[in-house]
Amino acid sequence: MPGLQRKEKWESSMSDITGDTASVSIPPDLLTNNIDPGVYRKGPRASNGASQVTIATEETEDSRKQFFGKDENEERGNWTGRFDFLLSLLGYAVGLGNVWRFPYLCYRNGGGAFLIPFVLMMILVGVPLFFMEAALGQFCSSGPMTCWRFAPLFKGVGIAMVAVSALTSLYYNMILAWSYYYFFASFTSDLPWVSCDNSWNTRDCSTMLPLTDCADSVGQKYDNGTCLNGDTFVGLWDVKKFTSATGRKRKLASEEYWEKIALDQSSGIEDFGQPKWDLVLCLMLAWIVCFLCLIKGIKSTGKVVYFTAVFPYVVLLILFFNGIFLSNAGEGIYFYIVPDFSRLLDAGVWKDAAVQIFFSMSIAGGGLVTLSSYNRFHNNILLDSIIVSIGDTVTCIFAGFVIFSYLGHMAGELNVKVEDVAQSGAGLAFVVYPTAVASLPASPFWSALFFFMLITLGLDSQFAMLETVLTGVMDQYPTLRPHKTLVILAISIVFFIIGLPLCAPGGVYLVQILDNYVGGWTLLIIGFAEVTCITYVYGVNRFIRDIEIMLGKKMIIWWKICWMVISPIAILLIFIATFVEYEASTYGDYTFPAWADALGWIMAVAIILAIPITMLYQVNKEDEVTSFWGKIKLQCIPSREWGPALVRHR
Repeated sequence: MPGLQRKEKWESSMSDITGDTASVSIPPDLLTNNIDPGVYRKGPRASNGASQVTIATEETEDSRKQFFGKDENEERGNWTGRFDFLLSLLGYAVGLGNVWRFPYLCYRNGGGAFLIPFVLMMILVGVPLFFMEAALGQFCSSGPMTCWRFAPLFKGVGIAMVAVSALTSLYYNMILAWSYYYFFASFTSDLPWVSCDNSWNTRDCSTMLPLTDCADSVGQKYDNGTCLNGDTFVGLWDVKKFTSATGRKRKLASEEYWEKIALDQSSGIEDFGQPKWDLVLCLMLAWIVCFLCLIKGIKSTGKVVYFTAVFPYVVLLILFFNGIFLSNAGEGIYFYIVPDFSRLLDAGVWKDAAVQIFFSMSIAGGGLVTLSSYNRFHNNILLDSIIVSIGDTVTCIFAGFVIFSYLGHMAGELNVKVEDVAQSGAGLAFVVYPTAVASLPASPFWSALFFFMLITLGLDSQFAMLETVLTGVMDQYPTLRPHKTLVILAISIVFFIIGLPLCAPGGVYLVQILDNYVGGWTLLIIGFAEVTCITYVYGVNRFIRDIEIMLGKKMIIWWKICWMVISPIAILLIFIATFVEYEASTYGDYTFPAWADALGWIMAVAIILAIPITMLYQVNKEDEVTSFWGKIKLQCIPSREWGPALVRHR
């Protein structure tokens, strides 16, 4: 009988290790659980889900002390120092979205009033889910592919996490490639996107169509929005009327540089074109940097993050103290922070706050499980989660002051309103901000500084996503661990080749599709499956006891309430709101064809299908019982391998 045979093998294996199957006395030396998971997938299960092994020794306060410099888990490795993990976690959570999305959302949703739903959602949704995912990885010292031994039926959730990280890293590195391009382009005496006197500029460039109030002493206003002094063109007094009457759109010089030089942007995704050689080189550089920083896994990235996680804050401080003294900077900050409390009655404002928290904290992407899985068992993951959550929130708010001080200055220079230049996403980073710094003294310096900040800001998130893929592969195939360098080299080469289409004139449209579908509602489904599995399948009380074992102290009931009620309901509401407001994808004034959105849906559904397909596979291979329902029940029970990686912690 399979079950009896497995039990005999289990008892025999434990006898070989300890000489006793009932009580196991752990020596002070480091012992690892070296039972082969492939042979001993199941067996006797304890009521708490852990191995049916009794630890004779009792952990004391001294045994909980962490000693850095030597790996606690020699087979898998640990962070060299405590701050290696904390900075890596902060760098993963704080990404490009903190700088180019949150400030715009704050301005659009009532200014300072938006901070109320944002902070509330951080407390009710962000911190609990962040803490849950990080605690899971630390407890079992496993990545997202193998941490599901507490409920093997849900292993597909981990596969979906790795798939999301893999696809996201493809286009995220393309954004870094654009940043490298602009960084190198800034090393010149005159920034190339300042004037409209270049060969690539068109008659719609901003200085060709200057703005004017067209007073009586200046000229005469016409219904098409133009201002003429006799037969001489003075400028535009109403841009909207001009666009409506002529079909022409006034563009900033930086926008034409972005579209015609940096991207050589095509008219749509239908006209894709061939990869641009300069962007290919920048993308190659981006992947080389990732490979060199990940060449030794967490041992190398743990050192790199001391620079990449801290440097963006240094630059933000420099930009802040420079920005607040610029002319009209106060007008920009006014638009950013002045509260409109009436907006709090708008459900869309609360939805935007919840969505920003979910994605800004990088929940459900697998990176939190991955990074925390290299912690020492008794690391205070609760304290780390709170520190990073506060850091993420403060960064979002502070970045808004920096960005809007420059937007206010830019609006004053262009003689337009702040709301006319406020954007989010790539439009802010590669169009608006380059224009904002163009009027500053030593503008190439400020431009290079800003884009170098974007690079370092994005690198930490990119490292974590690639580490998630790398850890998933090596945890699934442990024989590859001695060849970690070759594995990350292979991943970098393959991902670089797959990402080449993003360097084409139509690549920016594909980046938009990937961003809309891969990192959108898929994360909501994965997050809901994760919190439901841990809370209701494994059991929230079990999970809290596991955390108490790690931390050595009792957990307050607050976490239980959040995980059982608040967080799942919040994710469901966000998911529903996302679909209610669903519209066809757009990029600027361009609306994607139906087949492009269909491509995005196919990618998103393929990721989510990993969950039910893996469930069917797990049930099908179950051989201890014959009934379908019985197989499902067994697959929802922790396997014998579930628990801390080191036997002394079991």
